[in-house]
Amino acid sequence: MLKGKKIVLGVSGGIASYKACELVSRLKKLDAEVHVIMTDSASKFVTPLTFQSLSLNQVSIDMFEAPKYWEIEHISLAKLADVFVIAPATANIIGKLACGIADDMLSITAIATKAQIILAPAMNTNMYDNPVVQRNIKLLKELGYGFVEPEEGRLACGDVGKGKMADPAVIERAIIDALSLKQDLAGKSILVTAGPTREAIDPVRFISNHSTGKMGYAIAERASKRGAKVYLVSGPTNLETPCGVTRFDVVSAKEMHSKVMELFPECDIAVKAAAVADYAPEAAYSQKLKKSDDELELKLTKNPDILYELGKIKGDKIIVGFAMETEKLIENAASKVRKKNLDFIVANDLNETGAGFAADTNVVTLIDRDGNIESIPLKKKHEVADIILDRIRDIKRT
Repeated sequence: MLKGKKIVLGVSGGIASYKACELVSRLKKLDAEVHVIMTDSASKFVTPLTFQSLSLNQVSIDMFEAPKYWEIEHISLAKLADVFVIAPATANIIGKLACGIADDMLSITAIATKAQIILAPAMNTNMYDNPVVQRNIKLLKELGYGFVEPEEGRLACGDVGKGKMADPAVIERAIIDALSLKQDLAGKSILVTAGPTREAIDPVRFISNHSTGKMGYAIAERASKRGAKVYLVSGPTNLETPCGVTRFDVVSAKEMHSKVMELFPECDIAVKAAAVADYAPEAAYSQKLKKSDDELELKLTKNPDILYELGKIKGDKIIVGFAMETEKLIENAASKVRKKNLDFIVANDLNETGAGFAADTNVVTLIDRDGNIESIPLKKKHEVADIILDRIRDIKRT
């Protein structure tokens, strides 16, 4: 699968270094050419000979040792890489890359490469949660570095929490994605909305829905990996910003409307996956409402229909909507395509097993402006995202 692909693997100094041995083995079985760079600290956990034996290539550690070939080693490795992976990536190497520090063979080569860099963090939970480390990770994501998120569990130090290096099979999958995904959306700007909105009743209470934002975030992530410039307008969620995506946080439907209308002129494509509240309290109370024996009546007013307004100024842009229904799925969704001037709509039935809010899977039906209907069976949301992006890519303008 990876025949002819050249992978530079950086191994930094953590107990998870031993897992990098399995990663090298897995990549070699896929016929990849693997070159390992170790930090001096990493060589205290696993010997360079181990990686040399597994990769069948010399291991680089000291940038001041006599050259093996008549070339500058860190530059040649930087140019050689089709993808550059650091696993484990300690807080130290993450900090160096975020600050542009190049003081050993691994950091200097990583900073010199133009290849996609993928980091697999591994460290103590408290270190991972440290605000400085999180700031560095956030910065690198914004710069386009890929991350394979660490797992939760018992750590080598005995603590339990997030910080375990991802399984080598998961890192392998990320490498394959980085090498095989076509950049078929390069040059396109995509606006994606995701998550719920919250409409305040008082400083304590609000009206909202069950959306978690997973579908919209999956679309944003896959679009970025396929080369698009992605703007993500997100309601309140607990999700991390996908790598390479520019995120704008909003709370209410009116805030989302304002940000979307601001960004839309800059974009070629809009995918409205957010679950926007149709109604909001006419006026939010400035103080917390006290409970009484009387019934409480709230007067609701209609929020702006963001999708409808985009359809009115659509021009030659591509607009995709989402519809969540509990009955008459096709009929209700198809009417929205016509009314809101969409290219197609992604409809799902909340009653379907595996579809809807919070799940990692979805079951959807795509309905286009010509009335064509395509049913997509149960799939992971990132797989559904790629299907949606494929259909966007294939739209032809006359």
